[in-house]
Amino acid sequence: MSGHSKWSTIRHKKGAADAKRGKIFTKLIKEITVAARMGGGDPESNPRLRTAVAAAKAENMPKDNIERGIKKGTGELEGVNYEESTYEGYGPGGAAVMLESLTDNKNRAVADIRHIFSKNGGNLGENGCVAWMFDKKGYISVENSAADEETLMEAALEAGAEDVREDGASFEVITAPEDLEAVKEAIEDANIAFVDAEVTMLPQTTANLQGKEAEQMMRLMESLDDCDDVQKIYTNADIPEEYI
Repeated sequence: MSGHSKWSTIRHKKGAADAKRGKIFTKLIKEITVAARMGGGDPESNPRLRTAVAAAKAENMPKDNIERGIKKGTGELEGVNYEESTYEGYGPGGAAVMLESLTDNKNRAVADIRHIFSKNGGNLGENGCVAWMFDKKGYISVENSAADEETLMEAALEAGAEDVREDGASFEVITAPEDLEAVKEAIEDANIAFVDAEVTMLPQTTANLQGKEAEQMMRLMESLDDCDDVQKIYTNADIPEEYI
């Protein structure tokens, strides 16, 4: 796992177990609800909602679930009021970790997150302690087998992508956050399938972890991913494939 890959990429590689599908759906519904509450219930005019709905469809979420999430956000159906928060800290080996949280109980969320960090060789820090190490970017992942590099580069760069680079078995397309939708549409128009497309936080440098630290970092990431209040996880940890 290179540092600029994301935890969601690992999940794609490992495959989401059926037992975790309910947790994945819960996180997706939260994002859909908050996106609809903040920007309205029309995905065409609400980029955040459009991205959330696309992610839900990629996980084969039933259409009724998606529509209920949108209606809860717009107030057409009664729903829970989720608060957004960002948490920052350090994992094993000093690796930087950033979290995005959606919760109906911030006190519970911070207590659970702090416990997970301390139990897995890390520590929760103050806001701002690692944020400076990351840049907000659009990110699209395309498997090598799904595209010819030259075709992908032409489509992505002409649509405004900042970079197209190879990372192991996949290509990574990097964009400015506001250009993600246009680049994603250009890639789709070129009949190229992508694994992941989202606005994310990419680290400026990476922390190479080996042995026990790599194993601890994987346990930390898995435990945070299992926490219902954690939506997204970003890290600069560089973890070798044998630990994934």
